Amino acid sequence: MVNRIAAISELVGKLNATGSFTKNPHLRRNNRIRTIHSSLAIENNTLTLAQVTNIIAGKRVLGPPDEIREVQNAYEAYKQLLLLDPYSVEDLLRAHRILMAGLVAEAGMFRSGGVGVFAGTTLVHMAPPAPLVPTQIADLLTWCKTADVHPLIISCVFHAEFEFIHPFVDGNGRMGRMWQTLLLSRWKSLFAWLPIESLIEQHQEQYYAALGDAGKHGNDTAFVEFMLETIESALKNAVSGVRYDTVNDTVNDTVNEPGFADDLLSGKERAVLDVVQRNPRSTIMDITVQTGFSRATVTRALSSLKKHRVLRRVGSDKTGHWELLD
Repeated sequence: MVNRIAAISELVGKLNATGSFTKNPHLRRNNRIRTIHSSLAIENNTLTLAQVTNIIAGKRVLGPPDEIREVQNAYEAYKQLLLLDPYSVEDLLRAHRILMAGLVAEAGMFRSGGVGVFAGTTLVHMAPPAPLVPTQIADLLTWCKTADVHPLIISCVFHAEFEFIHPFVDGNGRMGRMWQTLLLSRWKSLFAWLPIESLIEQHQEQYYAALGDAGKHGNDTAFVEFMLETIESALKNAVSGVRYDTVNDTVNDTVNEPGFADDLLSGKERAVLDVVQRNPRSTIMDITVQTGFSRATVTRALSSLKKHRVLRRVGSDKTGHWELLD
Protein backbone atom coordinates (compact mmCIF):
# COMPACT_ATOMS: atom_id res chain seq x y z
CA MET A 1 0.00 0.00 0.00
CA VAL A 2 2.82 2.40 0.84
CA ASN A 3 4.42 1.76 -2.56
CA ARG A 4 1.11 2.30 -4.36
CA ILE A 5 0.48 5.58 -2.51
CA ALA A 6 3.96 6.81 -3.45
CA ALA A 7 3.43 5.89 -7.11
CA ILE A 8 -0.01 7.50 -7.18
CA SER A 9 1.32 10.70 -5.60
CA GLU A 10 4.06 10.91 -8.25
CA LEU A 11 1.53 10.42 -11.07
CA VAL A 12 -0.76 13.06 -9.57
CA GLY A 13 2.19 15.45 -9.59
CA LYS A 14 2.85 14.74 -13.28
CA LEU A 15 -0.79 15.32 -14.21
CA ASN A 16 -1.02 18.51 -12.18
CA ALA A 17 2.14 19.77 -13.91
CA THR A 18 0.46 19.41 -17.32
CA GLY A 19 -2.69 21.20 -16.16
CA SER A 20 -4.64 19.01 -18.60
CA PHE A 21 -7.77 18.62 -16.47
CA THR A 22 -7.87 22.26 -15.38
CA LYS A 23 -7.27 23.69 -18.86
CA ASN A 24 -9.46 21.50 -21.05
CA PRO A 25 -13.22 21.34 -20.39
CA HIS A 26 -13.60 19.06 -23.42
CA LEU A 27 -11.36 16.44 -21.82
CA ARG A 28 -13.14 16.75 -18.47
CA ARG A 29 -16.51 16.28 -20.13
CA ASN A 30 -15.38 13.23 -22.07
CA ASN A 31 -13.91 11.65 -18.93
CA ARG A 32 -17.15 12.33 -17.07
CA ILE A 33 -19.09 10.55 -19.83
CA ARG A 34 -16.73 7.55 -19.62
CA THR A 35 -17.22 7.47 -15.85
CA ILE A 36 -21.01 7.46 -16.13
CA HIS A 37 -21.05 4.84 -18.89
CA SER A 38 -18.75 2.47 -17.02
CA SER A 39 -20.39 2.86 -13.61
CA LEU A 40 -23.80 2.09 -15.11
CA ALA A 41 -22.42 -0.74 -17.27
CA ILE A 42 -21.16 -2.40 -14.08
CA GLU A 43 -24.80 -2.38 -12.94
CA ASN A 44 -25.90 -4.05 -16.21
CA ASN A 45 -26.98 -0.94 -18.10
CA THR A 46 -26.75 -2.01 -21.77
CA LEU A 47 -26.42 1.41 -23.44
CA THR A 48 -23.24 1.94 -25.45
CA LEU A 49 -20.76 4.74 -24.90
CA ALA A 50 -22.06 6.46 -28.03
CA GLN A 51 -25.65 6.25 -26.77
CA VAL A 52 -24.66 7.64 -23.36
CA THR A 53 -22.83 10.49 -25.11
CA ASN A 54 -25.90 11.29 -27.19
CA ILE A 55 -28.24 11.22 -24.18
CA ILE A 56 -26.02 13.66 -22.31
CA ALA A 57 -25.93 15.85 -25.42
CA GLY A 58 -29.74 15.96 -25.35
CA LYS A 59 -30.23 13.82 -28.44
CA ARG A 60 -32.95 11.20 -28.82
CA VAL A 61 -31.78 7.63 -28.29
CA LEU A 62 -33.62 4.36 -28.74
CA GLY A 63 -33.20 2.26 -25.62
CA PRO A 64 -34.92 1.00 -22.46
CA PRO A 65 -36.51 4.04 -20.74
CA ASP A 66 -35.15 3.09 -17.30
CA GLU A 67 -31.61 2.82 -18.67
CA ILE A 68 -31.91 6.22 -20.36
CA ARG A 69 -33.19 7.66 -17.07
CA GLU A 70 -30.21 6.13 -15.26
CA VAL A 71 -27.86 8.04 -17.58
CA GLN A 72 -29.74 11.32 -17.16
CA ASN A 73 -29.82 10.94 -13.37
CA ALA A 74 -26.14 10.01 -13.14
CA TYR A 75 -25.12 13.00 -15.25
CA GLU A 76 -27.11 15.33 -13.00
CA ALA A 77 -25.66 13.73 -9.86
CA TYR A 78 -22.08 14.12 -11.11
CA LYS A 79 -22.79 17.75 -12.07
CA GLN A 80 -23.69 18.38 -8.41
CA LEU A 81 -20.81 16.28 -7.05
CA LEU A 82 -18.31 19.01 -6.21
CA LEU A 83 -21.00 20.98 -4.35
CA LEU A 84 -21.54 18.12 -1.90
CA ASP A 85 -19.96 17.65 1.51
CA PRO A 86 -18.39 14.14 1.53
CA TYR A 87 -18.89 13.87 5.31
CA SER A 88 -22.57 14.87 5.36
CA VAL A 89 -25.32 12.26 5.72
CA GLU A 90 -27.80 14.79 4.32
CA ASP A 91 -25.71 15.31 1.18
CA LEU A 92 -25.30 11.55 0.77
CA LEU A 93 -29.09 11.17 0.79
CA ARG A 94 -29.44 14.13 -1.57
CA ALA A 95 -27.06 12.52 -4.06
CA HIS A 96 -28.96 9.24 -3.91
CA ARG A 97 -32.24 11.09 -4.49
CA ILE A 98 -30.83 12.63 -7.68
CA LEU A 99 -29.20 9.39 -8.82
CA MET A 100 -32.28 7.20 -8.34
CA ALA A 101 -35.15 9.65 -9.04
CA GLY A 102 -37.94 7.88 -10.93
CA LEU A 103 -36.17 4.52 -10.61
CA VAL A 104 -36.99 3.44 -7.04
CA ALA A 105 -39.66 4.52 -4.58
CA GLU A 106 -37.14 5.09 -1.77
CA ALA A 107 -34.87 7.48 -3.66
CA GLY A 108 -33.02 9.63 -1.13
CA MET A 109 -33.96 7.43 1.82
CA PHE A 110 -32.17 4.67 3.67
CA ARG A 111 -33.74 1.27 3.06
CA SER A 112 -36.60 0.29 5.34
CA GLY A 113 -36.11 -3.47 5.06
CA GLY A 114 -33.50 -6.18 4.80
CA VAL A 115 -31.47 -6.66 1.66
CA GLY A 116 -29.09 -9.31 0.40
CA VAL A 117 -26.56 -9.54 -2.41
CA PHE A 118 -26.98 -12.57 -4.64
CA ALA A 119 -24.81 -14.33 -7.22
CA GLY A 120 -27.53 -15.97 -9.26
CA THR A 121 -29.67 -17.68 -6.63
CA THR A 122 -26.90 -17.88 -4.01
CA LEU A 123 -26.87 -15.37 -1.18
CA VAL A 124 -23.31 -14.01 -0.91
CA HIS A 125 -23.90 -11.17 1.53
CA MET A 126 -26.67 -10.30 3.96
CA ALA A 127 -26.53 -6.59 4.79
CA PRO A 128 -26.98 -5.34 8.37
CA PRO A 129 -30.57 -4.84 9.58
CA ALA A 130 -32.23 -1.64 8.36
CA PRO A 131 -32.55 0.02 11.83
CA LEU A 132 -28.75 0.00 12.16
CA VAL A 133 -28.08 1.71 8.82
CA PRO A 134 -28.39 5.43 9.79
CA THR A 135 -25.99 5.05 12.72
CA GLN A 136 -23.52 2.95 10.75
CA ILE A 137 -23.40 5.45 7.87
CA ALA A 138 -23.03 8.39 10.26
CA ASP A 139 -20.19 6.59 12.05
CA LEU A 140 -18.49 5.75 8.76
CA LEU A 141 -18.59 9.36 7.53
CA THR A 142 -17.33 10.63 10.88
CA TRP A 143 -14.42 8.19 10.65
CA CYS A 144 -13.64 9.39 7.13
CA LYS A 145 -13.51 12.98 8.38
CA THR A 146 -11.42 12.37 11.51
CA ALA A 147 -9.19 9.35 10.78
CA ASP A 148 -5.45 9.98 10.82
CA VAL A 149 -5.01 7.91 7.66
CA HIS A 150 -3.94 8.80 4.11
CA PRO A 151 -6.91 10.07 2.02
CA LEU A 152 -6.35 7.31 -0.54
CA ILE A 153 -6.81 4.66 2.15
CA ILE A 154 -9.81 6.46 3.64
CA SER A 155 -11.59 6.57 0.27
CA CYS A 156 -11.01 2.86 -0.37
CA VAL A 157 -12.11 1.81 3.11
CA PHE A 158 -15.23 3.95 2.75
CA HIS A 159 -16.06 2.20 -0.52
CA ALA A 160 -15.73 -1.27 1.00
CA GLU A 161 -17.64 -0.47 4.20
CA PHE A 162 -20.39 1.36 2.32
CA GLU A 163 -21.02 -1.69 0.14
CA PHE A 164 -21.03 -3.90 3.25
CA ILE A 165 -23.69 -1.72 4.92
CA HIS A 166 -25.65 -1.52 1.64
CA PRO A 167 -27.71 1.42 2.93
CA PHE A 168 -30.11 1.79 0.02
CA VAL A 169 -32.65 -0.48 -1.58
CA ASP A 170 -30.87 0.06 -4.93
CA GLY A 171 -28.03 2.13 -6.34
CA ASN A 172 -25.45 1.15 -3.72
CA GLY A 173 -22.71 0.30 -6.21
CA ARG A 174 -22.88 3.50 -8.21
CA MET A 175 -23.24 5.56 -5.00
CA GLY A 176 -20.18 3.92 -3.44
CA ARG A 177 -18.04 4.58 -6.51
CA MET A 178 -19.27 8.16 -6.87
CA TRP A 179 -18.70 8.95 -3.19
CA GLN A 180 -15.17 7.57 -3.32
CA THR A 181 -14.55 9.95 -6.22
CA LEU A 182 -15.87 12.81 -4.08
CA LEU A 183 -13.58 11.87 -1.19
CA LEU A 184 -10.59 11.64 -3.52
CA SER A 185 -11.41 14.98 -5.13
CA ARG A 186 -11.20 16.64 -1.70
CA TRP A 187 -7.61 15.41 -1.55
CA LYS A 188 -6.66 16.25 -5.16
CA SER A 189 -9.21 17.98 -7.39
CA LEU A 190 -8.18 16.12 -10.56
CA PHE A 191 -9.86 12.96 -9.23
CA ALA A 192 -13.23 14.54 -9.98
CA TRP A 193 -12.41 14.02 -13.66
CA LEU A 194 -10.46 10.75 -13.59
CA PRO A 195 -12.51 7.83 -15.05
CA ILE A 196 -11.51 5.18 -12.50
CA GLU A 197 -14.79 3.37 -13.15
CA SER A 198 -13.65 2.50 -16.68
CA LEU A 199 -10.93 0.26 -15.24
CA ILE A 200 -13.27 -1.19 -12.62
CA GLU A 201 -15.60 -2.15 -15.47
CA GLN A 202 -12.72 -3.93 -17.23
CA HIS A 203 -11.95 -5.90 -14.04
CA GLN A 204 -15.40 -6.48 -12.60
CA GLU A 205 -14.65 -10.03 -11.51
CA GLN A 206 -11.69 -8.93 -9.39
CA TYR A 207 -13.67 -5.94 -8.09
CA TYR A 208 -16.52 -8.08 -6.79
CA ALA A 209 -14.13 -10.74 -5.50
CA ALA A 210 -12.25 -8.12 -3.47
CA LEU A 211 -15.51 -6.71 -2.10
CA GLY A 212 -16.66 -10.22 -1.23
CA ASP A 213 -13.39 -10.94 0.52
CA ALA A 214 -13.73 -7.77 2.59
CA GLY A 215 -17.26 -8.63 3.64
CA LYS A 216 -16.52 -12.26 4.38
CA HIS A 217 -13.43 -11.69 6.50
CA GLY A 218 -14.22 -8.32 8.01
CA ASN A 219 -10.95 -6.97 6.62
CA ASP A 220 -10.69 -4.44 3.78
CA THR A 221 -7.04 -5.10 2.88
CA ALA A 222 -7.65 -6.97 -0.38
CA PHE A 223 -10.13 -4.37 -1.57
CA VAL A 224 -7.89 -1.43 -0.66
CA GLU A 225 -5.02 -3.03 -2.58
CA PHE A 226 -7.25 -3.65 -5.60
CA MET A 227 -8.53 -0.06 -5.62
CA LEU A 228 -5.07 1.46 -5.20
CA GLU A 229 -3.83 -0.58 -8.15
CA THR A 230 -6.86 0.54 -10.18
CA ILE A 231 -6.33 4.20 -9.29
CA GLU A 232 -2.66 3.94 -10.23
CA SER A 233 -3.54 2.39 -13.60
CA ALA A 234 -6.13 5.10 -14.31
CA LEU A 235 -3.53 7.78 -13.59
CA LYS A 236 -0.97 6.06 -15.82
CA ASN A 237 -3.50 6.03 -18.66
CA ALA A 238 -4.21 9.71 -18.11
CA VAL A 239 -0.52 10.63 -18.07
CA SER A 240 0.20 8.65 -21.24
CA GLY A 241 -2.65 10.41 -23.04
CA VAL A 242 -1.43 13.88 -22.14
CA ARG A 243 1.35 14.72 -24.62
CA TYR A 244 0.10 18.08 -25.79
CA ASP A 245 -1.48 21.32 -24.64
CA THR A 246 -5.13 20.28 -24.65
CA VAL A 247 -6.48 23.83 -24.78
CA ASN A 248 -4.40 24.73 -27.83
CA ASP A 249 -5.41 21.42 -29.38
CA THR A 250 -9.10 22.23 -29.04
CA VAL A 251 -8.56 25.72 -30.50
CA ASN A 252 -6.54 24.34 -33.42
CA ASP A 253 -9.28 21.79 -34.17
CA THR A 254 -11.79 24.63 -34.46
CA VAL A 255 -9.71 27.29 -36.22
CA ASN A 256 -7.40 25.17 -38.36
CA GLU A 257 -9.55 22.14 -39.18
CA PRO A 258 -7.85 21.22 -42.52
CA GLY A 259 -4.69 19.90 -40.85
CA PHE A 260 -2.40 19.54 -37.87
CA ALA A 261 0.08 22.11 -36.71
CA ASP A 262 3.44 20.53 -37.49
CA ASP A 263 4.70 20.73 -33.91
CA LEU A 264 1.64 18.83 -32.58
CA LEU A 265 1.54 16.02 -35.12
CA SER A 266 3.66 13.44 -33.30
CA GLY A 267 2.00 14.14 -29.97
CA LYS A 268 -1.48 13.59 -31.35
CA GLU A 269 -0.53 10.45 -33.19
CA ARG A 270 1.17 9.03 -30.10
CA ALA A 271 -1.91 9.75 -27.97
CA VAL A 272 -4.16 7.95 -30.48
CA LEU A 273 -1.69 5.10 -30.79
CA ASP A 274 -1.61 4.66 -26.99
CA VAL A 275 -5.37 4.10 -26.94
CA VAL A 276 -5.24 1.61 -29.80
CA GLN A 277 -2.38 -0.30 -28.18
CA ARG A 278 -4.34 -0.66 -24.95
CA ASN A 279 -7.45 -1.82 -26.79
CA PRO A 280 -7.14 -2.83 -30.47
CA ARG A 281 -10.95 -2.88 -30.77
CA SER A 282 -11.24 0.83 -29.90
CA THR A 283 -13.69 2.73 -32.07
CA ILE A 284 -13.26 6.33 -33.17
CA MET A 285 -15.71 7.29 -30.42
CA ASP A 286 -13.60 5.43 -27.82
CA ILE A 287 -10.44 7.22 -28.99
CA THR A 288 -12.22 10.59 -29.00
CA VAL A 289 -13.41 10.16 -25.43
CA GLN A 290 -10.06 8.89 -24.09
CA THR A 291 -7.86 11.49 -25.78
CA GLY A 292 -10.14 14.51 -25.60
CA PHE A 293 -9.58 15.14 -29.33
CA SER A 294 -12.39 15.99 -31.74
CA ARG A 295 -13.66 13.28 -34.09
CA ALA A 296 -12.04 15.06 -37.04
CA THR A 297 -8.68 15.11 -35.26
CA VAL A 298 -8.85 11.39 -34.43
CA THR A 299 -9.83 10.54 -38.01
CA ARG A 300 -6.89 12.51 -39.40
CA ALA A 301 -4.46 10.95 -36.92
CA LEU A 302 -5.63 7.44 -37.83
CA SER A 303 -5.34 8.26 -41.54
CA SER A 304 -1.78 9.48 -41.02
CA LEU A 305 -0.87 6.40 -38.98
CA LYS A 306 -2.28 4.16 -41.72
CA LYS A 307 -0.53 6.18 -44.43
CA HIS A 308 2.82 5.73 -42.68
CA ARG A 309 2.09 2.02 -42.19
CA VAL A 310 2.01 2.16 -38.41
CA LEU A 311 -1.55 0.82 -38.19
CA ARG A 312 -4.01 -0.97 -40.37
CA ARG A 313 -7.70 -1.73 -39.90
CA VAL A 314 -8.77 -5.37 -40.04
CA GLY A 315 -12.48 -5.91 -40.63
CA SER A 316 -15.35 -3.44 -40.55
CA ASP A 317 -15.52 -0.15 -38.60
CA LYS A 318 -18.01 -1.65 -36.13
CA THR A 319 -16.72 -5.17 -35.56
CA GLY A 320 -13.09 -5.02 -36.72
CA HIS A 321 -9.88 -4.19 -34.89
CA TRP A 322 -6.60 -2.31 -35.29
CA GLU A 323 -3.37 -4.13 -36.03
CA LEU A 324 0.08 -2.67 -35.32
CA LEU A 325 2.54 -3.03 -38.21
CA ASP A 326 6.30 -3.39 -37.88
